[in-house]
Amino acid sequence: MRSRYSAYALGLGQYLLDSWHASTRPVEFDLDAADPPATWLGLSVKRHQRTSADTAEVEFIARYRVGGGSAVRLHERSRFQLVHGHWFYLDGQHL
Repeated sequence: MRSRYSAYALGLGQYLLDSWHASTRPVEFDLDAADPPATWLGLSVKRHQRTSADTAEVEFIARYRVGGGSAVRLHERSRFQLVHGHWFYLDGQHL
């Protein structure tokens, strides 16, 4: 989760695609499409748990700002799957 947050903050779209599970990965993902781009302000992991030998959930709050606007809180519970020793993002539920 922390590496994906860092990828958003650093604009590393290819890393986000590479760490997305093949069953839910979009064909394209363009971080540069947002105008103005988001400025990421912080990440707080609220809880994480293994839900099986090869799945896990992470609840987090990420804060960001677009342009000169107010900060926005993204509160999500994300699901991940372990494949060949690597964790992949499956999907998330906004809370």
